[in-house]
Amino acid sequence: MKKFINKYENLIEEMVEGYVLANSKKVKRLPTERVLAYTNAPIQGKVGVITGGGSGHKPAFIGYIGKGLLDAVAVGDIFAAPPVQRCYEAIKAADGGKGVLVCIGNYSGDTMNFGMAAELAQAEGIPVEILVVNDDVASSPKDRMDNRRGVAGEVVLWKIMGALAQEGADLATLKEVGSRTIFNTRSLGVAHTPCIMPSSGKPSFQIGDDEMEIGVGHHGEPGIQRTKMMTADEVTTLITQKILEDLPFRAGDEVSVLMSGLGSTSLLEMYICYRKLHQILTDHQITVYRNYIGEFFTSMEMGGFSITLTKLDDDLKRLIDAPCDGVHLIQH
Repeated sequence: MKKFINKYENLIEEMVEGYVLANSKKVKRLPTERVLAYTNAPIQGKVGVITGGGSGHKPAFIGYIGKGLLDAVAVGDIFAAPPVQRCYEAIKAADGGKGVLVCIGNYSGDTMNFGMAAELAQAEGIPVEILVVNDDVASSPKDRMDNRRGVAGEVVLWKIMGALAQEGADLATLKEVGSRTIFNTRSLGVAHTPCIMPSSGKPSFQIGDDEMEIGVGHHGEPGIQRTKMMTADEVTTLITQKILEDLPFRAGDEVSVLMSGLGSTSLLEMYICYRKLHQILTDHQITVYRNYIGEFFTSMEMGGFSITLTKLDDDLKRLIDAPCDGVHLIQH
């Protein structure tokens, strides 16, 4: 294993410390271990928007703290949910008197711990709602969408919910628009190289040098198809078709596109793939309203990328266009 770290047991602590030092104008660290918040949080009279999850997905989750985005984040260990107390402190840190919306991925540890934390906060009189993202079409059939994982579609939800909260909408409105956003969002990824787990020095999954896997999870969960390496056009076509068929997306739709590298895929490769994706959407008479290309939700140094499409209505277009000022997402 080749990683620029010190001792494994200090890995997350040192990362958090460095992150806050580098971004102190936007992010503050709470006395509670591994809870980060927007420097101006809590903002009185605004619904707080928070998330949390395991480390190893940078810039998710902490990269999206900021104005028009997230108010607080609970940080877990590598690929592990943050504990209940940390989730509870993140809720408290974001509470400006109008309640808190928790936006998390569909993983058992996250849903359980944030659910328990929400109950603790509600017992203190803080209104809390939870939205669970399940955008990964590979992780379960469409008739069992509740079992699907949350992946890069979480980034889209954070952007839209942060913008809506910034407008002054109430908690019920955030939950309604957020539920619509989740339903309209689909993602699928591909990987040809695993990440190396710093705890063991072993890869998160095994795959041949000439193979790739469609639908592999961010933690190395099995995908839906393992095959020989394809060209950029071939793999982009395969992924995009599966996404389009799942909602389904139709001619006349306007969409946002988020193409995220998984950790070690170059922008050169992603722009080649985006070129093909744009061609496919144009052929289907689907308009790309806004696109994001880069590293948004990774798996350490995994080689691969994911595509996320969100069908937009007028409300969602306004919100995805809204300005934001996070560390890793700035929009004017």
